[in-house]
Amino acid sequence: MIRTASKLSLWAAAGGIVAAGLGVVAGELSAALMSPSLSPVSAVGSVVIDGMPGPVKDWAIGLFGTADKAAFLVAMSAVIALCGAAAGVLQLRRPPAGAVVIGLLGAAGLAAVLTRAQMSVLSLLPPLLAAAVGILVLRALTTRLGRWRDSLPEEAGARRRDVLMTIGGGAAVGVVAGALAGGSRAGQVNAVALRDGVVLPAAVTPAAPVPAGADLGITGLDPVITPAADFYRIDTALSVPLVDAGEWTLKVTGLVDREVEISFAELLAKPLQESYVTLACVSNEVGGSLVGNAKWLGWPVRNLLAAAGVQNGADMVLSTSRDGWTASTPLEALTDNRDALLAVGMNGEPLPLEHGFPVRLVVPGLYGYVSATKWVTELKVTRFSDEVAYWTQRGWTERGPVKLSSRIDTPSRGASPDAGKTTVAGMAWAQHTGIRGVQVRVDDGGWQDADLAPAISADTWVQWSAGVDLSPGEHTVTVRAIDANGTEQDETQRPVVPDGATGLHTIRVNAK
Repeated sequence: MIRTASKLSLWAAAGGIVAAGLGVVAGELSAALMSPSLSPVSAVGSVVIDGMPGPVKDWAIGLFGTADKAAFLVAMSAVIALCGAAAGVLQLRRPPAGAVVIGLLGAAGLAAVLTRAQMSVLSLLPPLLAAAVGILVLRALTTRLGRWRDSLPEEAGARRRDVLMTIGGGAAVGVVAGALAGGSRAGQVNAVALRDGVVLPAAVTPAAPVPAGADLGITGLDPVITPAADFYRIDTALSVPLVDAGEWTLKVTGLVDREVEISFAELLAKPLQESYVTLACVSNEVGGSLVGNAKWLGWPVRNLLAAAGVQNGADMVLSTSRDGWTASTPLEALTDNRDALLAVGMNGEPLPLEHGFPVRLVVPGLYGYVSATKWVTELKVTRFSDEVAYWTQRGWTERGPVKLSSRIDTPSRGASPDAGKTTVAGMAWAQHTGIRGVQVRVDDGGWQDADLAPAISADTWVQWSAGVDLSPGEHTVTVRAIDANGTEQDETQRPVVPDGATGLHTIRVNAK
């Protein structure tokens, strides 16, 4: 048996990865029992996300879209594996250096937990347990490797089998325990059962009926009402905050005559109203899919602010999420006649966990980064000059009015439609203003008016379609929208930073 230093190092690295993995799993499993809304991995991930430069975040959202969190978790797993591999080699060659590395990983988890808004005494235990398990497993594995390295020739086979069985068994345990950890976190603290047990009252002011023909039913065209399962999700919460609606409260503080606090039961007892509202993410590129339309049920925010009595001089409301995220919303957007809601329902059901259960903000006409606070727990009436929200600190503008925009859904980019008359269709939006018209252009030809479907309201997007003539060959198709005030969509190409992308959506097709 050849026991070269390089081969032993490979086995040590594998053992270190197993040790680190088992430590992480131990931390996640214990967090599932003791601290469901905050685990070591989610805490470290949130700290990294918070400290990540704005351009890097924008790049990640642009590249991965709504899969950005999954991609980030994969990257975190790779980093943990690399640290584990290094710890294994160090522990074999220079003990206890490897154990120190694992301990530092645990310390990083503990430090991260201490920074989070959901931190509790119990949430401090999982990262400590993770470090302890990782160190114990690492020492056990490297001890067996050392015995193999130092064994006599006649013992080498048995020692090698011992190493293989220990590392393989540890890996198998890690896979099974990891699956259990993932499953337990998906159904923590009966969060799903609590949400499913909520019975929403009927709206005192129901939404106006969706006009006949509002959904054109064209293949490839997004539906006018986005199913909750398909609604985009962009936020900074690496793991979904799990909030017990029975314990949830919302406080109104700051420049008010009196601080007000409302519970979930009290909120449901208010005269609720329904509204169709389209929401858009400021990170949505021209032609992108980070936009959706739903029927929301809630109580107007202006009523709660009126009960608190807003003082003169205030111009902003800083809303805070359960996980500590903040948004700065212009006060007038929450007190004028628009349907800015403390939303409890989405498309006839309680809010999905990932979309803010039990309560979130919905504000027509503003990008989500300054308005759409999920899992909201506080509204602080203040001034833009006195408070800075999460994204404003990272280079985005204080106020984020949604920009007039449109996109082509069908045909898709690079499609090969039949030559001749071709249907081009898509969506257009100008929340809280409304769409007057949409025009399309083929190559360098003139603008052609599209047919608009009936709009649900000025706060929702609208579908459009146009029949265009395409000769055989490649063509460029462009769309632009015109809002209810007669303003044409800005043709200047600008990136999403600092207040949303502009430009016209263009696709290339090859007619056959």
